[in-house]
Amino acid sequence: MTVSEAPPAPLFSADYFQNPYPTFAWLREHSPVHEFRFPAGNVRTWIVTRYDDVKAVLADPRFSSEGGTWGNAEFKEAGLVSGAGSVLEKAVTVVDPPAHTRLRRLAMSTFTPRRIAQWRQTVERVVASALDSCAARGEFDVMDDYAGPVSSAVMGEILGLRIERHRELVDALAQAFPSDAARMDQAPEGFARICGYAEDLVALKRRSPADDLTSALIHARQDEDQLSEEELVAMVAAMILAGSDTVRAFVGNAVLALLDHPDQSRLLRERPDLEAGAFEELLRYEGPLTTALFRVTTEELELAGTVLPAGAPVIAALLSANRDPRQFSDPDRLDLTRSGSRHVGFGHGLHNCLGAALARLEGQLAIPALLRRFPSLTLAVPRGELRHIENWAMRRLVRLPVHAAGTGPA
Repeated sequence: MTVSEAPPAPLFSADYFQNPYPTFAWLREHSPVHEFRFPAGNVRTWIVTRYDDVKAVLADPRFSSEGGTWGNAEFKEAGLVSGAGSVLEKAVTVVDPPAHTRLRRLAMSTFTPRRIAQWRQTVERVVASALDSCAARGEFDVMDDYAGPVSSAVMGEILGLRIERHRELVDALAQAFPSDAARMDQAPEGFARICGYAEDLVALKRRSPADDLTSALIHARQDEDQLSEEELVAMVAAMILAGSDTVRAFVGNAVLALLDHPDQSRLLRERPDLEAGAFEELLRYEGPLTTALFRVTTEELELAGTVLPAGAPVIAALLSANRDPRQFSDPDRLDLTRSGSRHVGFGHGLHNCLGAALARLEGQLAIPALLRRFPSLTLAVPRGELRHIENWAMRRLVRLPVHAAGTGPA
């Protein structure tokens, strides 16, 4: 192949994981519905990279989230069905209507205005405590000393249990979503560990209910309907999955983006009115999810001129859609004053992020608070030494060491 006939870095290669954007740009122009072999199981797969096509995949019911129901034999035999063999097969994130509609309605009934107001107080308290710890260190790792403690403590308090072993949970997530085909056999163990957290928590809250989200889910009712035991565990496990490492990843990505763009960092410190819009732009610029979870086609269909067979696994590239110049002006530029087109950082359609309100709250509070507390924040290592994990679905830094270099008001 010549340079014009192949992307700059092959999908899921070492270079791709460190910087997927050149590959996405090539795919958008030359192969927007791109067939390749998924490394785990060498499964025939398609990745979709343009904004309009990504939205179509996420909204069209012919692209199902139920891989165990609609996926072809090759896909299932490779162990690529999310949560296969665990209660997570019943999670709201991987079922279609009418089951999805029912589960989401029951879950959303617990997100009351009073509870969301309590979440703000929780996030503010956790952020303040984490900032104090970072200030005492002087030099700290944003990932392990700030983003990690904030995301795990907030999720633990909201669900009703402090997740003290954050590193173990992160390891369980890496097991559940491996990018290395040699580690695919570990995925069931990763899901089992996450489900273990959720099962223990549900059992605890049945014995000792409190004013927390898990207790509220246990008692949620809609027209005499309620979540079964398996559905409860799956719901809590899905919230742990969605609310722990993704928030940690987003905070790290956002802080690095602001360190790379000091003019935007200064603007955010000086303009508190930009905090809500800044969150959306930071999520568009480099969100925590490279892709959505697998979709599989329920029938043979055509997408953007490409015929997809029934049962085909399809990946919607969220980061690529959010950098599509057909949708966003100068998309590779971070602009906290940007307005207009909506990103797909929280997904799209029925399966858009259930915890978007909490994620927005954490991001809008945690990132500006860090900049205000440490207005002279600088990298403690050369920029070129920073690395991202090699995971097909998650975009997260391994570490982000920084110097506090003097502090602002607490």
